[in-house]
Amino acid sequence: MTIRFLKYLFFSLLLLLVFACDKNTSSKQVHLKEALKKEVTAADILGNPKYLAISYGGYREKSREDHQPTIPQLKEDLKLMHAMGIRVLRTYNVQPKLPHAANVLEAISQLKKEDANFEMYVMLGGWIDCLNAWSDKEPNHNIESPQNAEEVARAIILANKYPQIVKVIAVGNEAMVKWATSYYVQPAVILKWVNHLQNLKESGKLSKDVWITSSDDYSSWGGGDAVYHTQDLEKLIKAVDYVSMHTYPYHNTHYNPTFWKVPVEEQELSNLEKIDRAMLRALQFAKKQYKDVVKYVKSIDSTKAVHIGETGWATVSNGHYGANGSRATDEYKQALYYSHLRAWTNKERISCFYFEAFDEQWKDAENEQGSENHFGLFTLKGEAKYALWPLVDAGVFKGLTRNGMPIKKTYQGDKKTLLKEVLVPNTTYNR
Repeated sequence: MTIRFLKYLFFSLLLLLVFACDKNTSSKQVHLKEALKKEVTAADILGNPKYLAISYGGYREKSREDHQPTIPQLKEDLKLMHAMGIRVLRTYNVQPKLPHAANVLEAISQLKKEDANFEMYVMLGGWIDCLNAWSDKEPNHNIESPQNAEEVARAIILANKYPQIVKVIAVGNEAMVKWATSYYVQPAVILKWVNHLQNLKESGKLSKDVWITSSDDYSSWGGGDAVYHTQDLEKLIKAVDYVSMHTYPYHNTHYNPTFWKVPVEEQELSNLEKIDRAMLRALQFAKKQYKDVVKYVKSIDSTKAVHIGETGWATVSNGHYGANGSRATDEYKQALYYSHLRAWTNKERISCFYFEAFDEQWKDAENEQGSENHFGLFTLKGEAKYALWPLVDAGVFKGLTRNGMPIKKTYQGDKKTLLKEVLVPNTTYNR
């Protein structure tokens, strides 16, 4: 065997090895591309801590009807939320005079085309009312508004137009809870539309991967008063793909004031320690409401998942929750609640649509300091509230803006100034 032949044999084997490696690499790249093409579904998102969720309304003015956010404004907000790790948004209605949800979907679609790394999905809400809701006539809670059919139809159109973005459709928002006296309906109404959407999935007229739910108060899902435990609710629990429940310890600081009292054993603690303990109790309050809903839901359908469709904490209040009330309201308490909620829900793989991303002043337009205007993690000006200060420090908002202005911290980043406005829970508050 000559040296020339040995060299030839060596180089032949080397070429075969290189070709095999190239073939394996190419095969891996093909499989990777195929994996990337796999469409993300609601089943992939819900309960996955990699897909943080939040409620989003981009309204900046005191009127929704006259001042819809523009596509560029929505894209500003979307980039901010994306930077803070949000991957799923919740919207509330698709009414023709309020094209916010449709515009949000279009803004997301544009951003996905502009940036291959931009990823955002939507839980699309359809608003449900009873007959005579929001009018000078007596609401009839046993009959639904004829507008509901049109609302559901619009949601279907949008879900089919943006199938890669819309992953959940929620029929109604707090539409079954009896304290919503202006518009609530009986569970049979929600059940009717949930079944309608599920039938469309079966017939191929709506993606089978879109999950259907209704987002409502914990009591509406059986976690509170037994008056809600009806046959129609049982049927609804079986019909939805998962249960979306709301929990608000913040509001219960007024409606259940004893919850906010400083226990005797904590009287000697520092003011900040008292507040820290109170916010841990707020977390436990939310946990209990969640567990109560899970217990009831599982008694009806052991396979049904429960996620949190809404919970939040306001930072300004001149009413029940402010200095002359429960004193529950400030950025420090909001930050603690947000941190506690994210830690708990991420660990337990519970999706939590935190309420909400940005302050909106239309909700209590005649009262600038009303708490409903101040649930956002960002102010109207785009300032990052205390809960987001660590992200500002980490530079995640660098180069991003709201209304053209760079993102800065509230209180000019001075924690001492912030803490001066933080009040200890009101131990003498009797509502």
